Amino acid sequence: MTETVRGTPAWLRATNDRTALGLLLQHGPLTRNRLGELSGLSKPTAAQMVARLEGAGLIRVDGEISGGRGPNAVSYAVRADRVLGVAVDVSSTGITATVVDATGAEHPVAELPLAPDAARSAVSDVRGAIAAACDAAGIRTDAVRLVCIGVQAAVAQRADELTFTDTLPGWPTTGIRAHLEEQLGVSVTLDNDANLAAVAERAAGSAEEVDGFALLWMGEGLGLAIDVSGRIYRGASGGSGEIGYLPVPSEGLALDPDAPTLTEFFGASAWARLQAAPDPVAALAERVALGLVPVLAVLDPERIVLGGPTGREGGERLAALVAERLATGTQWRPDVVATAVPSHPVLRGAREVLIADVHSRLFEDVARLQP
Repeated sequence: MTETVRGTPAWLRATNDRTALGLLLQHGPLTRNRLGELSGLSKPTAAQMVARLEGAGLIRVDGEISGGRGPNAVSYAVRADRVLGVAVDVSSTGITATVVDATGAEHPVAELPLAPDAARSAVSDVRGAIAAACDAAGIRTDAVRLVCIGVQAAVAQRADELTFTDTLPGWPTTGIRAHLEEQLGVSVTLDNDANLAAVAERAAGSAEEVDGFALLWMGEGLGLAIDVSGRIYRGASGGSGEIGYLPVPSEGLALDPDAPTLTEFFGASAWARLQAAPDPVAALAERVALGLVPVLAVLDPERIVLGGPTGREGGERLAALVAERLATGTQWRPDVVATAVPSHPVLRGAREVLIADVHSRLFEDVARLQP
């Protein structure tokens, strides 16, 4: 594609078209007059933008809006089916998936059981997830162009490698993204499940207004996602936040001498054992506070969000007790809160990633429009 020279009529048309598409993505259906008002452009220019975008199949007529006196005004909307994605969460207990479109509309969440370990592969897991999500949403699988997958593993995105893949039998540890793209014919993004949960927390959870935070994921395993000014820090090899492998501090061994790592200390198995304690949540809070000390010493985050199945179950009481123990036993005073993402946090984070990717693809399509 030839680069458009700034200041030329072609550059101005492309700029106006991007503006119109951005406004439709931001506000939803708009009339030509309203597009002109929001963009600051004249009615004839707004009409030309709409004609170009509609002719290219990027927008469609959405309906009519009554303006009182005179004929009804036609409203236009971005075509939700122009670029579609599927968000996928591959966990140790099952697979969930949902379709994602440019509008960010909610589509049904499909749930799939895991195949036996010997029958699993990355391609079969993801292909099945795409098919189930599309079936639930009533669309064809060949309409999908993008997939974002959350996995319980460390993801080195540049090297295209996976490590800590205990829950992914049959998945290759090298060349995974390239392998999936070749076999499935879609663009693939992979990320750690806790990282995607943190993306969801930043977008619509307990961390919308803070500069940075750490999300402690507590479930079958443990994970830590680190948000720095809205960007996830993944480390050189994608292994940042794999705190479940850290040894239990000496103070913790007095509580549980049979727990060599933090996963055994306050992961799902420990939480199950603590149900026999007089106050299971208080007992868990003591362990979580001890496990967070290395995080606080290295990162000193403004806020810590307790997520994952155990974090959700413990709720605000667990968060308050962890904050209390940190305040009385350490030098740090972070704000500790429970997750506010209502359900499917990994899937919701993958949706946020895909919505941004879908929008980017649409803007690329605008840039290719011919005058």
